[in-house]
Amino acid sequence: QLQASGGGSVQAGGSLRLSCAASGLTFSISYVGWFRQAPGKEREFVAGIRWIGGSTYYAESVKGRFTISRENAKNTVYLQMNSLKPEDTAVYYCAADRRVTRVADEYDYWGQGTLVTVSS
Repeated sequence: QLQASGGGSVQAGGSLRLSCAASGLTFSISYVGWFRQAPGKEREFVAGIRWIGGSTYYAESVKGRFTISRENAKNTVYLQMNSLKPEDTAVYYCAADRRVTRVADEYDYWGQGTLVTVSS
């Protein structure tokens, strides 16, 4: 029901755009979030967006570098990642829920991960 794509390998300072396409969820979700999980670390909130209204939320570590947006007609949420750093290397996941939350365990719907690798 959630399909994440767009990961890849990039050098530090480069950019990538991740996509999260939703099917069958548009009318039941209110919030879409991006999370990431690096090896040996817990899954952490990166950015989120309200499906209706478009309010956005960011982790401090990505503010000013990442931009989350949505395209309602395509039921898709994007994560534009600029000025990438090696510490951004992780598997990135999109998730959706009726609640506005940064807590991974509270999300009902998850896409598969997409790997982002940033080399120095």
